[in-house]
Parts: sequence; structure tokens; C-alpha cells
Amino acid sequence: MTALLPTTSPRRRSRTGGPRRPRALLRNTWRQLTSMRTALVLLFLLALAAVPGSVLPQRTVNREAVGRYFAAHPELAPWLDRLGGFDVYASPWFSAVYLLLFTSLVGCVLPRLIEHARALRSAPPDAPRRLERLPAYAAARPHPTEPATTARTAAGVLRAARFRTVLREHPDGSWTVSAEKGYLKEAGNLLFHLSLLAVLAGLAFGSWYGWHGNRVLVAGRDTAFCNTPQQFDDAGFGARVAATDLPGFCLQLDEFTATYQPSGQPRSFDAAVTVEGLGPARTANFTVNAPLRLGPATVYLLGHGYAPVLRYTDRYGRAQTQTAAFLPTDGMITSEGVAMFPDVNDDPRTSTREPAAQVAFEGLYLPTAPDAPPFTRSQFPAERNPALMLWTYRGDLGLDVGLPKSVYQLDRRQIDRGKLAQVGEPRLVRRGEKVSLDDGTTVEFVGTRQWIAISVRHDPAQPVVLAGATLALLGMTLSLMGRRRRVWFRIGPADGADCHRTLVEAGGLPRTEQAGFADEFNGLVRAVDDAATAPPGQIR
Repeated sequence: MTALLPTTSPRRRSRTGGPRRPRALLRNTWRQLTSMRTALVLLFLLALAAVPGSVLPQRTVNREAVGRYFAAHPELAPWLDRLGGFDVYASPWFSAVYLLLFTSLVGCVLPRLIEHARALRSAPPDAPRRLERLPAYAAARPHPTEPATTARTAAGVLRAARFRTVLREHPDGSWTVSAEKGYLKEAGNLLFHLSLLAVLAGLAFGSWYGWHGNRVLVAGRDTAFCNTPQQFDDAGFGARVAATDLPGFCLQLDEFTATYQPSGQPRSFDAAVTVEGLGPARTANFTVNAPLRLGPATVYLLGHGYAPVLRYTDRYGRAQTQTAAFLPTDGMITSEGVAMFPDVNDDPRTSTREPAAQVAFEGLYLPTAPDAPPFTRSQFPAERNPALMLWTYRGDLGLDVGLPKSVYQLDRRQIDRGKLAQVGEPRLVRRGEKVSLDDGTTVEFVGTRQWIAISVRHDPAQPVVLAGATLALLGMTLSLMGRRRRVWFRIGPADGADCHRTLVEAGGLPRTEQAGFADEFNGLVRAVDDAATAPPGQIR
């Protein structure tokens, strides 16, 4: 018995087969990535990945809210922070899904776009040999006109119904009419996906060339804000944005007006500001739903609150005044904050500074305080009965170490170390009242100022994103309304018939499942029969 030997040696097989496997793996991976099913899965994952960004506070929008979340959830917040929960749209996992979706759409849409362009340039295919096998079929019927005349009549009927129509004459004397309609369905589908690509590209472009910054702006000329990176409370700048790219303007909050329902729900907000730096100084008003446009920048109103004004007189008789913005903790604008006086109680004779004699006041501001204790919550967001609960602290505030500190709360590490201690019991202070402390110093609740939280933003991709979203809706509408279908007529001479010289056979094929195609097909067949049998003067 003779053994069958392999035609290719093992060494040669390894040489030729080895590189093919990675190539095949890459090809199959690319096909899977660029399939429409993968694109839909990635789109769903992107929407799912954006959910934490709408549930959790984001640092790029409201850093103070992130701080409050850390205070409320001290164990959960650090884990969420490690996973990028407070910077969702800049996290690696969100960027990975974003880039995969963009790549998938490009690889999926471009071949389909080329194929659709070819289909638009090419003529509808010739009629199949067995029309009776098509979903819609009309058996051969005799017509009294010649095949060429009947074919031109059928083509005219189909063109009147806005079908792309082609006539073909065959050597056996028969004619076929091929017609196709519904290219808008695929065009709308491609427009939707191309618009989605435009939206994704616009978002990427905006992340490069856009910028934003948040600021708490207290009413008064002494607290005016200028549009520079140093004056933002927190800001984010694109990779291609420099500080000189920011438009130069300054804002001063002149007045803030808020109205409320009897239940305390807000009714309207209006911020009146003075704008300088973009031409002559002018006044402007803006609200939550009507932002202020300043050149390429847009100023949004995010929130508002009260800033108590405290005057502290130290043991040497020198007075200092601090205006501290307090952050609301509920819908009635019960607010918490701190006013710090680091440069007090310095001996004027020696000009020596005593860090251990620094003073700070933690406060709970109630715009409408109750008439009787407990004074823990405001009864209405407007200032009907303002009162301020004060906790006094004396010691080292920890501001001299050079590390950034929050202006809304004391450094708890200083308290834990015993370098900052509470002095006396908390006191309720009304507007205009002055209270004395244990060392003879005094603190006076002078009044309050309004403050607003603003977000200054510039996104050059907004027109692109808006146009992409609009075109995506248009493309989706076209893809849902369009119906791709083909219709054929075969027209040939009838054997041995003098008066019925032509036989007409028709077939139809819907490219997608759709209701009403049978009625449309039957209507076309009847229209061709009527036009072919009409008197010569009525044939169109």
C-alpha cells in the first residue's frame, strides 16, 4: 500500500500559514467592529456610560456639589472618584467607547456610502427570467398594441409614479421595463449615520478648542469678575486653548431678583449685571433659560444664594469686614459657610503676627428663621426674617502652609490636631446685631449680599452639533418613510393572434418588508393596462 504524502512540507506550511492567521484575525475583528450590530451595541454602551454623568455631580460643572457629595458619602465617593465618576466624560472608559463607536461608524458608513453612490449611478437590473416567483406577480395579459408601444407606455406610467425606469429590447423581439424606487430610505439611513459622525466629531473638536469656567459672583463693585483663568473658581481648557484666547470682559453683579411660589418653589430669576471690556460699558439681564452672550463666550446662570457680611473687631480695636458666600443646603436656601479673619489680633506695638489668635466663624444662615428654636432650617427662601447662627473658632486656620484651602469650610485637620478650637456656644445673631466674645472682641452681622453662580463657556462645535442633530432627525424620518421596491414588466409578441399582438407580464419585489406594496403593484398594473388600451389620443 502506498501512503499519501502531503504536497506541502511542514516547514513551508508554517511559513505560509503563520502570517495568514494574524491577518485573518485582524480582518475578522475589523469586520465585527464595523458591522451595524456592533455600532448599535456601542451606541447603547455610550448612552449607558453617560448615565453616571447625569446622576453624579461633575467637577467640570459644579465642583462644590462634588465636595458636598464627598462629605455626604465619605466611603463611597473615593471609590467613585477612582473610577472617574465625577469626570465621566474625560474618563478612559468613556473615551474608549467613544473612539470605538467613531471607528465603527466610519468603517460601517463609508463602504455603504460608496455602494449607495454606485447604486444611484447604475441602472435598475433587467427582469428576472421567472417573474412568477416574485412576491408580487401579474400573469401575462394580451394587449392590442405592438410590444415597443406597450413598453414605452408602461415606462411612461412608471416614470409618472417617480420610478427610475429603463427599457431594454431583446433579440427575440420582446421588451422589458425595469423600474426601481425608494432610494431615499438608504439615503436617509446614511444621512443619519453621517450626522451622528458629525456630532461625535463636533464633540471632539469642542473638547480641543472649547473652554469653560465657573465662578461665584457676589453683588457689588468690589467683587467684580474678569474673564481670566486666575479668577475662575474652577475651569477647564481644551488642549488647543491658550489664556490669550479668552475674550476680555468683566462682569459686575448689580442686582439679583428672585420670586417664589407660596410653597417656596422658585418662580423666576433675573440677574442684572454691568459688562465692561467689549466696547462701551453696558448693563444686561439674563436668566436661567436666557443666557448672556458676550462675544464668543456664553454666560449661564447656575444658582444663587446669600453672602452674609460680618464685621469683626479684634482686641486692639481694629475692625475687618468679610463677605462670605454661603452655600445652600436645601430648597429654602438654608445656607452654610465660613467667614475667616486670619489677619487679626496682631499687636500694633510689635507688629508681630500671632497665628494662634486667628478667628473664624462657621455659620448657618436662615433667610426666614422660625420664631422659636430649633434654628436649623429656613421656612422660606426669601429674606423675611433673616438670622445667622454662628460658631466661633480661634487658633491657627492653617492658611500659612501654602496649600489650597476651601473657602466654604474650615480645615478639619486643624481642629483634629487641636490647633483650632471652638470658643463658647453657638449664637443666633439678627441683622444689625453685635455680640461680644469671651476675649472682649466683637462680631457684627452687618447684612447680606446676593450671589450667583455663573458658568462662562465657549464651545465652537455647537453649530456642528446642532446641524448634525437636525440632519440626524431628518435622516431618521427619511429612513422610516422610504420604501425600496422594484417592478418589472416583460412585454413580448403573442403567437398566432391578430387582434391581441402583445402579452404583458409583471412582477414586483419589495426590498424590505412593507405593508401596502401589493396594492401599489396592482395599481401600477391597472394603470399600464388602462394606458395601453386607451384610444391613441388619450395615451400619455
